Amino acid sequence: MTKVLDNRYEFVYLFDVENGNPNGDPDAGNMPRIDPETNFGIVTDVCLKRKIRNYVEILKGRAKPFDIYVQEKAVLAEKQSEAYGNETIKDAEGANKIAKARDWMCKNFFDIRTFGAVMSLKENNCGQVRGPVQMNFARSIEPVLPLDVTITRMAVATTKEADSQFGDNRTMGKKSIIPYGLYRAEGFISGHLARQTGFNDEDLSLLWEALINMFDHDRSAARGKMAARALAVFKHDNILGNAQAHELLGRLKVARANSGDYPARSFSDYELDLDESNLPKGITIEKKLWP
Repeated sequence: MTKVLDNRYEFVYLFDVENGNPNGDPDAGNMPRIDPETNFGIVTDVCLKRKIRNYVEILKGRAKPFDIYVQEKAVLAEKQSEAYGNETIKDAEGANKIAKARDWMCKNFFDIRTFGAVMSLKENNCGQVRGPVQMNFARSIEPVLPLDVTITRMAVATTKEADSQFGDNRTMGKKSIIPYGLYRAEGFISGHLARQTGFNDEDLSLLWEALINMFDHDRSAARGKMAARALAVFKHDNILGNAQAHELLGRLKVARANSGDYPARSFSDYELDLDESNLPKGITIEKKLWP
């Protein structure tokens, strides 16, 4: 039987984008998200979690215990009704019923075990649970330059357009991209919260697999070429941890491999330096993906 996680982890995840939009901002015409004060690019945590969910769904389908709770256009009350259809939950009452329903949802849905969920709906209330895996916003290593690239449509949409005096005109559109950006995200895994959701060693392996492979199953014209570039994991030998997270994460430094007097346009324009010397007692470093 797979063992529930009883270690603490932190990890650094690097990915890049070439001639694409890694995460559009609906409040800015779907332009790539940026910090307006510094022009550093931003990719939200929920964007990355969406890709992890999508990969697991592709790999596992809807098979329990790896079903996905937050799916596109999913009706969450209907998903929670599955828990309330379970015989042991039907017979429970009050807070005990909600607690049993929450445990059933954790047991059967990978993303609830991993990221947690608020399931306290009026109908089929399953409470809420904090997930052991959390990620911060990814930020580009250097400022990025969002561009609007004009494109032309070679066909018209309707017969009316084709027959009009403007039928020979080509409809103009645009694509929002950045020429290149290398992004850094940092993540945290709590062994204490893993005990509450049942997040286990198999789930952890699936998380690493998703981070490494998810961009290969998320291609679109809008996103350009995206790739996972590095994944360094700091493992503690106990549930509480042996060192502060920021000190461990700071051991991975990313710098320009050249003078930096021209804009970066590929991953080879950067070099990684992972300090593995004098590690705190009880800390090991695992390179799940490394150039």
